Amino acid sequence: MKKILIATATYNEVKNIEKLVSKIKKLRINNMHFFVVDDNSPDGTVSIIKKLKNKYNWMQYQIRPKKLGLNTAYKAIYNFAYKHKYKYLITLDADLSHNTNDIKRFIPLLDKYDFVIGSRYMKGGKCSMKFSRFVLSYFGNLFIKIVLKTKINEHTNSFRGFNLAKLNKKKIDLKKINSSGYSFFMETIYQLKKNQCSIKEIPITFRDRKFGKSKIPRLEIFRTLTNLFKLKFFSYFK
Repeated sequence: MKKILIATATYNEVKNIEKLVSKIKKLRINNMHFFVVDDNSPDGTVSIIKKLKNKYNWMQYQIRPKKLGLNTAYKAIYNFAYKHKYKYLITLDADLSHNTNDIKRFIPLLDKYDFVIGSRYMKGGKCSMKFSRFVLSYFGNLFIKIVLKTKINEHTNSFRGFNLAKLNKKKIDLKKINSSGYSFFMETIYQLKKNQCSIKEIPITFRDRKFGKSKIPRLEIFRTLTNLFKLKFFSYFK
């Protein structure tokens, strides 16, 4: 049977994590496990995660000593998935901005493709972010598409699926992605494209969070642009 890992990274998601786990439970996916990496959230998220672990044997977690960054949290997720030899990995945000029912759309596509990403900006996709954030995100993704010459419209969304079995055969190690912050998501797609992996983009509806605060730093757009041009620059020498 297929071994599926659904995973997320949390920091101060005390009002969202239990709801997320409940929604994943309702999917009733066979041979599925759920993994959470938390950066020692001070708001009580950790205690809820531990309580949920005691309730559900299909849930695991890793509590890190302090806030160490989104990119390292996802590397911890990848490491867990590799270590326990999962065939499929599906990641998503913990703030309920992604529709967990879409996970069932990812799974059959991962039989065929190396990588699947949920897209807010392709035909059929929807996004309910605040206007200022939407403009930055939409045109930022469009700019990335032009610079990196990809064929997809979404590069920064965390709602994505990996066929780890296929990626392992191609000797692609996701833990070697170098960019930090949200640029990590962009570089992941760049590396998959460079290694000629099959990529499938599907439309999703993205809803802005109702509880908690966005973790995106104000200077993230500048860091993303810097990392984008670094990737482009060094691509000329490889």
